[in-house]
Amino acid sequence: MLLEYFSGKATAQDVAIWILAIVLSITVHEAAHAWTAYWAGDLTPKERRRLSLNPIDHLDPLGTMMLLFSHFGWGRPVEVNPANFRHPRRDGILVALCGPLSNLGLAVVFALIARGAAHAAMGKAGAGVWVVLLQVACTFVLLNLGLMMFNLLPVPPLDGSHIVAGLLPVHLAQRYERLAMPIAVLILAVLIFSGALGVIIFPVVRALYTALTGF
Repeated sequence: MLLEYFSGKATAQDVAIWILAIVLSITVHEAAHAWTAYWAGDLTPKERRRLSLNPIDHLDPLGTMMLLFSHFGWGRPVEVNPANFRHPRRDGILVALCGPLSNLGLAVVFALIARGAAHAAMGKAGAGVWVVLLQVACTFVLLNLGLMMFNLLPVPPLDGSHIVAGLLPVHLAQRYERLAMPIAVLILAVLIFSGALGVIIFPVVRALYTALTGF
C-alpha cells in the first residue's frame, strides 16, 4: 500500500489510512513533548493548551502537507521555557527525546497488532477485515519509524539537535546552536528534496520495520 501511495497509485482507502496515521502520530509526538515538559516543571505547555490529544492543537499546516506530498514533515513545535525545568539540561534532553520515543512506542504497539492481524487473516473467514487492519497497522509502524528517525537527526530545530546540545558542554552547545541555526533550513531542504534524507534514514527504518513486524 505504501509503495502505491508514494507512486501516486493509491486508492481512496490507502490515502485515508495514511492521513489517519499522520494525524494521530504527530498528535502523540507533540503531546509527549508537552507532557514531559509539564512533568519537568514548566507550565508553558499547559498555558498554550498543548496538554491535549486534540490534533487541532498540534498539527502544523505546512508540516502536515509536507508529510502528505514529500513523505517528511513535522507538527507544531511545543513552546517550553527551560528556565522552569527542575534540572534544565537533563529535562531539556528528556523533553526532546520523548517525542521520538513516543513514535517508537506507537510503532511497537502497531507492530504487535500487525503480527496478530497477519496471523488471523491466514485461511479464515472474514480475512478481508484482518487484511485492512494489517494495512492500517503496517502504515502506522512505517510512518512512526520514519518520524522517529527524521526527528533524531542533529539538525535544528529537530529533536536530535536539542539532544546533542544538551549532551555537549555548555560553551560547545552554545557554539553548536549558533553555527547550526543559520544553515539548518538549507540543510533540511537539500536533504529532503535531493532524496538524500531517504538514503540516510530508510535503511534503518527498513531494518527496524522488519525486526518489529517480521515482514
